[in-house]
Amino acid sequence: MVSHVVLMAPRPDLTASERTAFVALFDRALREIPSVRGVRIGKRIVHGAAYESLAREVFEFVAVIDFEDLAGLQAYLQHPTHSELGARFYQTLSSAAVYDFQTWGREGLDQLTTR
Repeated sequence: MVSHVVLMAPRPDLTASERTAFVALFDRALREIPSVRGVRIGKRIVHGAAYESLAREVFEFVAVIDFEDLAGLQAYLQHPTHSELGARFYQTLSSAAVYDFQTWGREGLDQLTTR
């Protein structure tokens, strides 16, 4: 599995209509692009854990989008609806971080011992 992890901080001056338009386009991309296998959306919680102080930048939201393989991720990134989403992405967010990971279940722990 390949996971596309998107950390997002919306612009502070974002209007309700801009936020709604971004969400609608994001939803459309997730529904229309056939290589998407799973989606998780989250909002950051702060609860006093020590690791919270290590964050160099604060992101309010996360989206984790799963694909069967790298070809599925690349098909998503090249899809016309994703191109529309990308344009809106840069207009909507004050900052973001995007990472792609090869992911496994617990059996993937042995990957931590290899380079």
